[in-house]
Amino acid sequence: MTKQLLLVALGGGVGSTFRYVTSSWIVKHFPYIFPLSTFIINITGCFIIGFLMGLSIRYSILNNELKYLLIVGFCGGYTTFSTFSAENIRLFETGNYWTLALYIMISVASGLIAVWGGNILSKIITQ
Repeated sequence: MTKQLLLVALGGGVGSTFRYVTSSWIVKHFPYIFPLSTFIINITGCFIIGFLMGLSIRYSILNNELKYLLIVGFCGGYTTFSTFSAENIRLFETGNYWTLALYIMISVASGLIAVWGGNILSKIITQ
């Protein structure tokens, strides 16, 4: 149990750091009302977790330690669903209803497509 916790903590720390750096860069270069940085992070995180889960399910490429480090730790630290939810509340409270609806719809749809795409890519490159 201690080893798993350390792997999750290490992966989560790296994922959170990567999220911060990515978000800072996106916000600096694309400062719009639409929460683009969280959207991009959530979608790429969905793709990464789909890819890793696909590799894990189909092949013995990821042992349990790598699953804790990469899937639970890194992806858990990198994705920002709690931030996504808070941003939606902020959009609602400020009366940006169309942006709110658009953000929710394309985030959920794109996330599902990204997980599916990562899973498909894992099949293609391991054939």
